[in-house]
Amino acid sequence: MCQCSPLPAMAAFQYKSTNTTTTLFIVINTSHSKQTNKTEQITLLLLMTPSGFSLSSTAEDVTHGIHGSGLTAIVTGTTNGIGNETARVLALRGVHVIMAVRNIVAAQLVKEAILKEIPTAKVDVMELDLSSLASVRKFASDFNSSSFSLNILINNAGICAPVFTLSKDNIELQFATNYLGHFLLTNLLLDTMKKTAFESKKEGRIINVSSDGHNYTYPEGIRFDKINDESNYLRWKAYGQSKLANILHANELARHLKEDGVDITANSLHPGCIYTNIVGPEVAKTIPKDMLNMLGDYVLKNVQQGAATTCYVALNPQVKGISGKYFSDSNVDEPSSQATGIDLAKKLWDFSMKLIE
Repeated sequence: MCQCSPLPAMAAFQYKSTNTTTTLFIVINTSHSKQTNKTEQITLLLLMTPSGFSLSSTAEDVTHGIHGSGLTAIVTGTTNGIGNETARVLALRGVHVIMAVRNIVAAQLVKEAILKEIPTAKVDVMELDLSSLASVRKFASDFNSSSFSLNILINNAGICAPVFTLSKDNIELQFATNYLGHFLLTNLLLDTMKKTAFESKKEGRIINVSSDGHNYTYPEGIRFDKINDESNYLRWKAYGQSKLANILHANELARHLKEDGVDITANSLHPGCIYTNIVGPEVAKTIPKDMLNMLGDYVLKNVQQGAATTCYVALNPQVKGISGKYFSDSNVDEPSSQATGIDLAKKLWDFSMKLIE
């Protein structure tokens, strides 16, 4: 006698990962055991998102089958964490990776590890201190003078919630490192990117690694008149301010690129909550409770998952033509209302141009 298994029951639920709604289809297969006289249930969880990827996808997952040979990418901050994994996976896909770093010795060790794993990888190391405008200018000058093309610029490097410190240019260190250094770098490399896009007939992509922490900033969003005000400095709100600036920069840059009619996109992203050395134990102790309440529940990612959204926006063909958007978990997401403010983005752009003069 043939015994048929019952049809599986299916239920659909939804959850929100940051601001993106994902549908969960739970499939339950039920079978009956004569030995135990109990019903056994096996549950299968399927994540349905527009891109087909989710918070658990890795950088290798989102770039599987993609060939990046012929492309050149600059990635800032590649000596550890998601920057390291981003460089490795781009190299794995055939991209020529320029590691723009402050610590040359550490970067050489990363390069050696990548070459050991991927002997055919093309990786170069160049010195860059984003907290110094002079260093940014030297890096850009050296790069533009080289024979390298530039298809992808990933503004990844950053610092998190230090005590109040001024940069070499007398600008609050988080604003200087996380945002202004990248703003200047992008500005100085733009002509090379435009030339590459025109000659190669391939879309250029600029990616700003922001954070969901952009929601936790000062009430006015960007404190234009108080950037260097130590008496009103709050380390985590200053971090949120710099991450908000990253999104506003990408949005305004996207508008400029569209007006110029060039084939280059600019987007920002939240990589997820990843425990790396950017947030050491001592810094983690300073996270205010109201910040945790604002950000809500979160799921910790490993480094491979944390680099996924960056690699997705940098290489995946699904992102072609998309510009001025904010991504999370390898899907388009909605940032805060301040992050979508057109007037605030324009004001920040003008403010930044004056700072780098």
